[in-house]
Amino acid sequence: MIPVFDGHNDILLKLLRCDPAMLDATWLVGDGAGHLDLARMRKGGFAGGFFAIYIPSPRDGQNYDAMMDHPPYDVPLPPLIDAPAAQPTALAMAGILLRMERVSQGGFKVCRTTAEVRDCLARGVVAGIMHMEGAEAIGPDLDALYSFHALGLRSIGPVWSRPTVFGHGVPFRFPGDPDTGPGLTEVGKDLIRACNALKIMVDLSHINEAGFNDVAAISDAPLVATHSNAHAITPSTRNLTDRQLAVIRDSGGMVGLNFATVFLRPDGRQSPEMDWQPVLRHLDHLITHLGEDHVGFGSDFDGATIPQGIGDVTGLPDLLVALSGHGYDAPLLHKLASENWLSLLDRTWGA
Repeated sequence: MIPVFDGHNDILLKLLRCDPAMLDATWLVGDGAGHLDLARMRKGGFAGGFFAIYIPSPRDGQNYDAMMDHPPYDVPLPPLIDAPAAQPTALAMAGILLRMERVSQGGFKVCRTTAEVRDCLARGVVAGIMHMEGAEAIGPDLDALYSFHALGLRSIGPVWSRPTVFGHGVPFRFPGDPDTGPGLTEVGKDLIRACNALKIMVDLSHINEAGFNDVAAISDAPLVATHSNAHAITPSTRNLTDRQLAVIRDSGGMVGLNFATVFLRPDGRQSPEMDWQPVLRHLDHLITHLGEDHVGFGSDFDGATIPQGIGDVTGLPDLLVALSGHGYDAPLLHKLASENWLSLLDRTWGA
């Protein structure tokens, strides 16, 4: 089984919402729902990945899933959430990640260096990287960035899709393109410089095109989109244009293929009823425009609707079989599955 290192998942949000008395069991053996738990990770060859701290928006009773299964759609963005409101949830999710390490009895480790990630993969321990999807919990003074870094934060996206004090994300719109508004604020530019100084990876997956351009102009690190796809195949605002792919390639960066059906299907629908062709078309396009050393997986497990052929984390071997049948040889499969992510971390954090 080829081990897979993954660019993005949302299991922390799932665990935050579960019955606290069932949290450990839900993590270790599962609850029969969702995409991830430690037992299924082992079964599916999931070797590690980025575990997202995400601040959910207040629920407004709208059925956005139904809207996104009937394009065209333009999902309204929720308002900004400030740091005082976001920090308790972010701290709780960071605590859950650290608790996952403690209760796993050596089966899972929160990693802070590339060496730790590589050691985990060598020993069959699932490696977790603390990631922040949207920097709501980091106030404009940036002090909290240093606190979360001390807890283990090693990757951050300045925005999810709603705005933050740092910049603007893209709405969930199909069809559409990522040129949807202004770029980084001045404090957003300060955030990128601080992340560079701390060797915190900056994730561009939800940022709009102007913000993308600002990060590219400021950052001295490889540009990374942990869970994004090709706009040329699926014209969603969340997907990357060929120009953006070229900028990422030239920085020595990377893109993780998002398994979310709305970003894979050419028709933009959310339905999981699809064959392998959209996955193959996106990967072919990303490899053509980025090179085979700059593409990996960014599943969005537990945060999106996934193609029925994958289903959950135990479907990763089926994905690799499909890629092999498409003509991807063993060296390329190993690059896509984990080697490219490890090399990217070397370039971003240092070996």
